[in-house]
Amino acid sequence: MAQNRLVICLLVITLVLDQASSHPARLKSRKHSKRRVKEKDGDLKTQVEKLWREVNALKELQALQTVCLRGTKVHKKCYLASEGSKHFHEANEDCISRGGTLVIPRSTDEINALRDYGKRSLPGVNDFWLGINDMNSEGKFVDVHGFALSFSHWDRAQPNGGKRENCALFSQSAQGRWSDEACRSSKRYICEFIIP
Repeated sequence: MAQNRLVICLLVITLVLDQASSHPARLKSRKHSKRRVKEKDGDLKTQVEKLWREVNALKELQALQTVCLRGTKVHKKCYLASEGSKHFHEANEDCISRGGTLVIPRSTDEINALRDYGKRSLPGVNDFWLGINDMNSEGKFVDVHGFALSFSHWDRAQPNGGKRENCALFSQSAQGRWSDEACRSSKRYICEFIIP
């Protein structure tokens, strides 16, 4: 409803701007009024740009709400499980195309929430991709944004794959512990979306 009001406001402002620019003879009658019209024109353009930003923000919020309805909401994130298996890079690209990234747990609470959500949404799946890898520097795991990890939950003797296994998995059988895996393996995955 708020989105409809914004669109109507944008249309009215656009019409006013069109009318102001289509009657140049009226505007030339006085220098003072011309200056005022330019100021108003600038103000209207600023208002239109602001309204477009608000409309786009509402669209993003609506998309996130749709994701949350299909997935689950945890703290300030929504999780949405994949319907198929993909290589790490394909899985991450799929999450990005939906407006998120591969899931990156940042606390024990998130590990527990992912375990519960994974059991419900990916029944029978033992492990799934995390948005974590060490492709750029062996042994230095970072998230898909390239930031160093401030939280980790590696299983015993993990990571142990050396240069062959550069991507991280979440293991249901190991109570949410992580292990490294070859990025070309085909696995299920969960996308995460940050809620503003």
